[in-house]
Amino acid sequence: MPILKEPCKKYKPFKARGSPYSKLDVTDLASHYICQTGSGPKMSSANLLVGCPLVSAMNGEEKWRYFKMLCDLGYKEIEVSFPSASQVDFDFTRRLIETEGAVPDDVFLQVLSPCRPDLIRKTVESVRGAKNAIIHIYLATSECFREVVFKHSEEQTLELAVECTELVRSLTKDNPESSETRWQFEFSPECFSDTDPDYALRHPHNDRGSSIAAAELGQMAGADRVEGCLFGNGERTGNVDLVTLALNLYTQGVSPQVDFSDLNFVIDVVESCTKIPVHQRAPYGGSLVYAAFSGSHQDAIKKGFQNRQRHGLLSQDPWDKMPYLPLDPQDIGRNYEAIIRVNSQSGKGGSAFILQAKLQLDLPRNLQVAFSNIVQRRAEELQRELLAKEITQLFEATYFLPENPRLSLVDYCITPDRSQSTMPSAPGKTQDTKSLVRIFEGVIRLDGEELKLRGRGNGPISSMAAALKDVGIDLDVHDYKEHAIGEGRGVKAASYIECKPAGSEQTVWGVGIHEDVVQSSLLALLSAASNIISSRPTNPALGPAAATAP
Repeated sequence: MPILKEPCKKYKPFKARGSPYSKLDVTDLASHYICQTGSGPKMSSANLLVGCPLVSAMNGEEKWRYFKMLCDLGYKEIEVSFPSASQVDFDFTRRLIETEGAVPDDVFLQVLSPCRPDLIRKTVESVRGAKNAIIHIYLATSECFREVVFKHSEEQTLELAVECTELVRSLTKDNPESSETRWQFEFSPECFSDTDPDYALRHPHNDRGSSIAAAELGQMAGADRVEGCLFGNGERTGNVDLVTLALNLYTQGVSPQVDFSDLNFVIDVVESCTKIPVHQRAPYGGSLVYAAFSGSHQDAIKKGFQNRQRHGLLSQDPWDKMPYLPLDPQDIGRNYEAIIRVNSQSGKGGSAFILQAKLQLDLPRNLQVAFSNIVQRRAEELQRELLAKEITQLFEATYFLPENPRLSLVDYCITPDRSQSTMPSAPGKTQDTKSLVRIFEGVIRLDGEELKLRGRGNGPISSMAAALKDVGIDLDVHDYKEHAIGEGRGVKAASYIECKPAGSEQTVWGVGIHEDVVQSSLLALLSAASNIISSRPTNPALGPAAATAP
């Protein structure tokens, strides 16, 4: 599904809470943007520049592919190169400008240069003829760099910054030959975390692991533009992650003006071009981000989805009261199937969620517990996670669906025992049979042999249970649940029976599915009976009343 243009209709921002220990009056991020601008800050991608310090640098074709993806995602300001640093970067920039239709009309190409006049001239030359260009120059201003690296005083540093800024203006905005280009200028005081300037631009690095926090605090303080990289690529520990930053805004109801509706495609391109895999636990993009292995987490997520279903909520409806999932996975092209992952540590909720999604079976709680023990044993045997297909196959094998190889129903008839009822009260009246005992008469196939059975009970299930005693299967029904699968003419009934074998405290479950509700319940009883006799040898001795069917 496409990314929402108005995520505030689906996602609510966190409730701002004051602190008795702080006198700072800082607005929350969502309120700042919703109230003042209606959308998030400008996000400028620096992936093609600071995202390129790789063991194996991107070649021209990889850069080209990456640039096209950034345009498709909706980025309007893309830092494409350091033209004075290498001929490859210079040539790539020229190729973008000279290839018709390569750069959308509303996209600004940003190029970087240090504060050196000769390098600034080459940088400006690289974007000559572009429709939109940003010249970005930088100068380290911290005391450490001034004194240790450049041997400059504060006055010399300031003079150099002014000189280079005037040079950029003379080569761009004030140059008649460059009037067809829409120019923008950016000056960065490198290492400015060690200086004291008043800036509204954020370009956080992640050296202390706090780039997201630094960027968001900067936005709350008024920053209106953020530079970073997809998935935090960049020098050293990387730049701020634009994916996390954008989707953090999105889940607070603020549009980041960037389209991550197919995040898997973005990951494929990033990994292919950078040769750096996106971590499995990376926020939003990681393959395990929407996966729950913990039993309590699985149970909470399952109940969250059930609550949405109960209230008739669709994907575009408000996404609140959803445990552990701050973002609807469908908004970024993921599906719900991968959310629940089952291993030996998982509880009942995980298997139940998968069976509901795959087979539309809403298991009773006690059956969830019973089957989860079977799943756990299987996962321990294999020493790995069980796939959804393996779980459904294990369930079908455990409860003999759709066919029962040992014990199956061939034919049956259930009738009221009219001999126990009074005759109609008057001629033309129908005999009242509501309270009459039921008689089960039928044929079952046990280990390949057809047997006639007959039994009496209060209803179909109890009368068949009585009949099964003839073949040595003595059980009591403790619980019964049923629900519909599907709707309309194709609807089926799913029946669940919990039984206790005579002389045992251990209960067993049976499951039956059929278009006919009564037959579904009888199949569930045979499923439970099959689990009772599963430990017996084939062809058990038959009771004296059992007869071979003709």
